[in-house]
Amino acid sequence: MKSRHFAQLVALSALWGASFLFIRIASPVMGPLVLAGCRVALAGATLALIMRGLQQKWPWEHWRELMVLGALSVAVPFLLYAWAALRLPAGYSALLNTTAVVFGTLASAWYKEDTLTVRKLLGCVCGFVGVGLIVRLGPMQPDAATLAAALACVTAAACYGFSTPLMKRATTRMQPLAIAAGIHVAAMVLVLPGALWALPQASFTAEAMGAVVLMGVVTSGLAYWAHVRIIRHVSPVAAMSPVFMIPVFGVTWGHLFLDEALSPGIFFGGALVLLASALVTGFNPLRRRPVVDPAP
Repeated sequence: MKSRHFAQLVALSALWGASFLFIRIASPVMGPLVLAGCRVALAGATLALIMRGLQQKWPWEHWRELMVLGALSVAVPFLLYAWAALRLPAGYSALLNTTAVVFGTLASAWYKEDTLTVRKLLGCVCGFVGVGLIVRLGPMQPDAATLAAALACVTAAACYGFSTPLMKRATTRMQPLAIAAGIHVAAMVLVLPGALWALPQASFTAEAMGAVVLMGVVTSGLAYWAHVRIIRHVSPVAAMSPVFMIPVFGVTWGHLFLDEALSPGIFFGGALVLLASALVTGFNPLRRRPVVDPAP
């Protein structure tokens, strides 16, 4: 992976870490369904305007593929994380999101784009043990509601993980901007009916609306476009390798801006999740080894 691609992924990690803060702010006010609908609509509108400005064609001939990607990488995760934010702190959700690396590695092996090794399987075990520690020893009471919210986060992470190899394959047939715009429009079709149904119960504050605008335009629309551009040049597992940096930002933003509590469970469980990510990706910050990028 080239250093510029890695730097771009680190920047995306900071943005996506902040998105958990924004979700935590907006979801209790607007409700999960309306939040997801507004976020997807803003992202889709932003990317559609860019598509028009750059005069790119919509890839409607691939609508089935876009619907699958839109469901796995946008609609389902957005809804699940928004629902989980009613119960879990932003730092929790950001840490649980790291399991996407484990699921992505398993998916890459399933699609014959990677191989499973003892090291990677050990990483999977560490990841799930870490998740258990976060839920069990964190500042939240491990009751049924907390466990359900944690399961929602892990399911959302699994959707991200399994969609990444599919996204990589899609880049061989479509342009990154067309993919990013297409999956958000597809997700809009899936989430807007629920958003319209829940709209009468939603509230709107300046703080919540500001968070939604930042998520829709920046951390969803522009960030997804940038991420698909990177996926086009690196392997699916490499594209997910900086995911374990998202919790650093997520926990930091949640603690600084929402005064979320820290506890031994967060540190111990988070350390195991980060170790799991390093094991399954082979990431070692102390080892410098040149890797040749695949041809674009």
